[in-house]
Amino acid sequence: MPKLSLEINNQYSALAAPEAATRTLFETLHASAAFPITEGELSIAFVSDDEIAQVHADFMDDPTPTDVITFPANEEMESAGEIIVSVDHASSRAAELNEPFSRELSLYLVHGWLHLAGYDDRNEVDRAAMRQAEQEVLNLLDAAKHSIVFQLKA
Repeated sequence: MPKLSLEINNQYSALAAPEAATRTLFETLHASAAFPITEGELSIAFVSDDEIAQVHADFMDDPTPTDVITFPANEEMESAGEIIVSVDHASSRAAELNEPFSRELSLYLVHGWLHLAGYDDRNEVDRAAMRQAEQEVLNLLDAAKHSIVFQLKA
């Protein structure tokens, strides 16, 4: 199995210690080999809407906040890619959908991984394939019976 290391950067002070849940999620997904990505260091950043909006503006010429931004692998730099998720977005969207916050944040991490695995969501056909793959991964994580819990500080 290709090597994968995780670099987790929690820039969101109200997110309580996401490292263990993030490791469990990505190690479970990687070990399944169901949606392989390039080996190397996978960088994950948890940020606010303001921070992700800045990244969105700087790299995609769109100054609005979004849920997740994924930067592709760079084999020369031994990078498996970078996933940036908005904790604000996950929190507000979870409340809108009456879903657990942890599940919504996990979905964003899964979505980023799937982009690295070659999935896209720019058109309707690709979006449908992405949604199906997201559900497969969430089912895989549920079946693994690992504790993947993300929490906001009270």
